Amino acid sequence: MRGQGQEMIYDYIIVGGGSAGSVMAHRLSAKSTNQVLVCEAGQDTPDGNVPPEILDSYPGTAYFDPRFHWTELKVHTEIVSHNRPEERPALRKYEQARVLGGGSSINGQLANRGAPTDYDEWEARGAQGWNWNAVLPYFKKVERDMDFNGPWHGNEGRIPVRRIWPDRWCGHAKAVADAFKSAGYDYIDDQNGEYRDGYFPITISNLYDRRVSAAIGYLDNGTRRRPNLTISAETQVTELLFEGTRCVGVMALVKGKETEFRGNEVILSSGAIHSPAHLLRAGIGPAGALRDLGIEVRANLAGVGQRLMDHPSVSVSSFMKPEARLNGLTRRHILLALRYSSGIEGIPPGDMFVAVVSKSAWHAVGEQVASLLTCVYKTLSETGQVRLTSRDWHVEPLVEFNLMSDRRDLDRLMQGFRQFGAMHLEGALGQAVSDPFPASYSDRVRQIGVVNDKNRRLTKLFAKLLDGPDWLRRYLIDHFIVEGFRFDELMTDDEALEAFIRGAAIGVWHATCTCRMGADGDPMAVTDNQGRVRGVSGLRVVDASLFPCVPCANTNFPTLMTAEKISDMMLSQT
Repeated sequence: MRGQGQEMIYDYIIVGGGSAGSVMAHRLSAKSTNQVLVCEAGQDTPDGNVPPEILDSYPGTAYFDPRFHWTELKVHTEIVSHNRPEERPALRKYEQARVLGGGSSINGQLANRGAPTDYDEWEARGAQGWNWNAVLPYFKKVERDMDFNGPWHGNEGRIPVRRIWPDRWCGHAKAVADAFKSAGYDYIDDQNGEYRDGYFPITISNLYDRRVSAAIGYLDNGTRRRPNLTISAETQVTELLFEGTRCVGVMALVKGKETEFRGNEVILSSGAIHSPAHLLRAGIGPAGALRDLGIEVRANLAGVGQRLMDHPSVSVSSFMKPEARLNGLTRRHILLALRYSSGIEGIPPGDMFVAVVSKSAWHAVGEQVASLLTCVYKTLSETGQVRLTSRDWHVEPLVEFNLMSDRRDLDRLMQGFRQFGAMHLEGALGQAVSDPFPASYSDRVRQIGVVNDKNRRLTKLFAKLLDGPDWLRRYLIDHFIVEGFRFDELMTDDEALEAFIRGAAIGVWHATCTCRMGADGDPMAVTDNQGRVRGVSGLRVVDASLFPCVPCANTNFPTLMTAEKISDMMLSQT
């Protein structure tokens, strides 16, 4: 609200205009008496001025574009041994979105909810009211399903979802489907309608072969015209402002100009890396670590930045024969996926996920290379962390994912690599592809993935050579694509396979759980079941950092659901 003769005091200041922030802005500003401000560090994406790279149904162009990233953010993915700091694994670039819509503006557009058991586990871990039956209405509220009706689906939501059916699949996708069928897996029409093992057309947040990000869906023209909503893009929040233990606003750089914003409540929607960093800089977190940096402790919350989670993954790639490549019927490159159960004791079924990637990059070589990306979706490794190395907001936090700190995650990736590697050697898939090889998302791959004329020329030449004689292709793959390990070696040598996976496995940009919801007595719970930060007032977290554990899903739709549910709670209390 605005007082006479006073500067604007917003009812809600949302720090981050990503998936959660877009939902919160839309829902909270629907009440005309709420004055709502969104502070987004990246650029705006208004209707009519959405960059074509973001609109593209194929996400590889936006994903590699540094205009849409936190370019200085780097992370450790391998386990960090604090007893042997000289053996610290290398830092990797991490493509965290910095643009309105957040990850939904650059991600793969997979509209995956996860398993009912995920959300029953959330409640069991202390997030009261977040079981499957409680969250399903909000998943339905998010979506406008273009293919299905019924009790599992929403038809009035802001985000359209659809599937690309098998008759439109390219040769590679059809061959993989045949391989899955031959392995005994069932075909499922609707991955979100029944949660069981099988392969299916993936559900995508996409309409008319164009991306529909959270910003496009929730911050449309009608929403932007609300006089009580302000979207401030290119606005980097540098500090949370407090009066005692009450958060009263933020300091920000608005296009380089320092500006103070005051509000009755501040909502952090900056993601599982930057939301805990904001809290830590404000003195909210583990007391010892804060004091070591000279930060005055405002609230001693041991869980801030701790138990970071992601889905570890590894790829078997191959050279697609020309007739198996994308057929021009869609820009989509992931047309189907497989959900399966590892059978490891004590783990719910459906713990594994294989994305069938029929184009690995935007360039000419990428059009020739396919991958089966095997992911541990019921992740057991929970030792990752986000922590500060400096009080200075310019300095990115230190991020340690510690993937596969639980041996069972490593074992499942080893089993998956060999199971799906063997599929490349026979049957329909063996006819569609050749020369399978272990793939790693290395710095070299990142560099050649940047969209520019040099890479376009280089890959065009290399692609012509790959389409040449078999002996030349094998030589080029062995000497210029494979990095360190050969496929046949990994299929037979356990030590080599473990070494490869430990070095090559990456998360799939599903950073979660660093400001977890939990019960009052849980010393690691950062927030309550409505995202309110413990020990302070006027401050809430609403994004994937709230998750008590990462669900068996691509995390965009669980994040949208979370924001829908919390905004509903907030509005019901006013």
